[in-house]
Formats: sequence, structure tokens, C-alpha cells
Amino acid sequence: MDGIVELVEFYGPIVNPAALTARMEPTLLRVAGANHAPAGKRSGSDDFSFYQDKVPSLFFFLGVTAPDRLKDAAPNHSPRFEIDESGLIQGVRALSVLTLDYMGGASAED
Repeated sequence: MDGIVELVEFYGPIVNPAALTARMEPTLLRVAGANHAPAGKRSGSDDFSFYQDKVPSLFFFLGVTAPDRLKDAAPNHSPRFEIDESGLIQGVRALSVLTLDYMGGASAED
């Protein structure tokens, strides 16, 4: 079978709904502060698209690379990938405040 390529479509694209993104962006800006940066469009795919088929969903990236390693950090699927675990605290905070804001507008203060 050399030279034959078979494409299998499995994962759908991840597309954040415009209205949900607009509603939740102020929350992310408040939580992330100066560390917020729009990711722009990406060509990858992920099983997160299956969640988006079922419930309103917002996909965002959480930076877990140490600031001094940004230029030479290995990508997340590399065996050389390193996690700066202090970024996980920010992730839990972001998800918690997003949930509170989404569920009723009652937001947690810093």
C-alpha cells in the first residue's frame, strides 16, 4: 500500500460561538489581566468539538510554559514537554470564575 493516503474525518472543527465568546471574554480578561492574548485561528482539531456539539462551550488555551522557556519550549505532545505548574492555579481560577459568571452573572472577585 505504499503511496496510498487515506483521509478519515473524525474530529470536527472547534469553533467558539461568537455570542458566548463575547459574553465570556470580559471574564477571561479580568482573570488573566495582562497575561491575556487572543490565540487567533488554528488549523488543528481536538475531541473538544464533540462537547461543542452537545452544550455551549468555550475553548481557550492555558499557558503552562515558564516565562523564561517561551523561546525554546517543546510543544505539548513532545516527550520534552515541561509544565510550569503555577499556571494550573490560573486555569482553575479561570474555569471557576467563568462558571460562576455563566451560571448567573454572580462573579467571584479577585
